[in-house]
Amino acid sequence: MTKFFQRWAVFVGLVAVWQLAAWLADDPYFPPPSGIVEAAWNWWVVEPENFTDNIVPSITRMLTGWAIASVIGVALGLLLGRSERAMEYANPLLVFLRSIPPPALAPVFLLLFKVGTTMQLATIIFGVIWPVLLNSVDGARSVDVTKVDTSAVFKIPRWQWVLGVVLPAASPKIFAGLRVSLSLSLVLMVISELVGTDNGIGLQLIQAQREFDNERMWAGIVLLGVLGYVLNTAFLAVERRALAWQPRSRDEQYA
Repeated sequence: MTKFFQRWAVFVGLVAVWQLAAWLADDPYFPPPSGIVEAAWNWWVVEPENFTDNIVPSITRMLTGWAIASVIGVALGLLLGRSERAMEYANPLLVFLRSIPPPALAPVFLLLFKVGTTMQLATIIFGVIWPVLLNSVDGARSVDVTKVDTSAVFKIPRWQWVLGVVLPAASPKIFAGLRVSLSLSLVLMVISELVGTDNGIGLQLIQAQREFDNERMWAGIVLLGVLGYVLNTAFLAVERRALAWQPRSRDEQYA
């Protein structure tokens, strides 16, 4: 509890320093936190339709893309991780595809799927699938040899072997990949909305920039930071519960 209050005291102190620095600088491009909070209040509370028409669709697209990429990445990763021959054939293609920056493909997806949710989901899925896939492959390869031999002796069915042995053994690395991909999904959600959309947080940021509404633009940036913090905190809570059986180091406890 003491550490919790210490962390928030540091945060409040940094906000106070920001407020003072912005007041001394008196720069319209460097607004104070009080001005950003006021802009956010007017933007999303006084005009709640901005929240429902932009923030909710953005979060929905982000989580949907992340969920689809997670399912595909875990399934494909476990398959490739337990088959050396399949990995040998797939590895060159995987290296090639993951070397392509996802933002570079946003215009391609725009041509293929036009402006809309499908294009944005394609951008998010392509970008966030790689941490999940590669960590799943690594986790599937790390199954203890004793478990493999024991399962073979008792002739455990294939589906039970995958769900009861491979998946639990690979789950720590899978969760690590899921956590990284969750952060990436937030970034790619904004990028996809900068290229082509009729709503969303990214579109609102562009509009605020074009209108030179700096406080509103900063409010959007702070919102993205808050979303990232909340999602990461929620995911860590789920991860700790799901991996409660695994011993955790002191460093991992405060990650």
